Amino acid sequence: MKIGVLCSQVRPEEKLIFRALEERRVDFKRIDVRSKMFDLRGDDYGDCDVVLLRDISHSRALYAAKILEGRGVRTVNRHRTIATCGDKIMTTIALFENGVPSPSAAVAFSAESALKAVERIGYPAVVKPPVGSWGRFIAKLNDRQGAEAVLEHKRALAGSQGCAFYIQDYVEKPGRDIRTLVIGDETVYAVHRCSEHWITNTARGGRATPLHVTPEIDRISRAAARAVDGEIVAVDILETVDGGLLVNEVNHTPEFHGAYTATGLDIAGRMVEYVLRVARSLPSARRAVAPHPNRAGGLAVEKEEGCFG
Repeated sequence: MKIGVLCSQVRPEEKLIFRALEERRVDFKRIDVRSKMFDLRGDDYGDCDVVLLRDISHSRALYAAKILEGRGVRTVNRHRTIATCGDKIMTTIALFENGVPSPSAAVAFSAESALKAVERIGYPAVVKPPVGSWGRFIAKLNDRQGAEAVLEHKRALAGSQGCAFYIQDYVEKPGRDIRTLVIGDETVYAVHRCSEHWITNTARGGRATPLHVTPEIDRISRAAARAVDGEIVAVDILETVDGGLLVNEVNHTPEFHGAYTATGLDIAGRMVEYVLRVARSLPSARRAVAPHPNRAGGLAVEKEEGCFG
């Protein structure tokens, strides 16, 4: 079997994944999607059995997964999971539809209606870009004056293109939140992410400390993963003042260097073992996707060696 790892940037996590593949003597290749060009009418599914999507760009991962799946290549995660997890609005809808406890949230399409949504949810509230990661461009709205300024600023940045405002209830945290990793249907680890700032992402300076996976943490983590059809996903969980748990977000390309340091677990190895199980479960001969009816007479594309043909 051959495994592909699609990533445009090699971070500590990808280095650990490569090492785990090498230790298991797996035939694999790194795919830098930035160097590829795809003929969307193509029917060649390439030579990879499974491709692990690790690109930091939501759009690149989303489009690459869709193209690969259309060519008969199995991806982890799948296109539908990336489409859901890469958009906070879609994630929240999936969580609510599947009964997963989450903070109250609303969507508005103008600064005026967003202000109404904030005041309906109540202060403080949080406004987030629907697409984004690492806690960037998130703002805490403490009062009407601050909300008006932030929302107007976001509207101006969006310009004539318009934008969606994602408004979420602010959950008072005890200086931390919980990050878990679900692989398959197993909660592999849990850590507290601690910070003096209300944004606790490790990318923003949060510190990871190991946490026992309680039955409650396990249940809500696996329920969140199932809600987004996730195979390898990180789940961000907020603790309420009364001890309840609320799923804040689900990440389809989880970073785990902080958790690796805190727990000592072979997280990359667990990911690789899952990908290998997926590869072994595939039919021995994959069926090529039928050519697009308009393929004949199309623009000739020079092929590159690799999983994309």
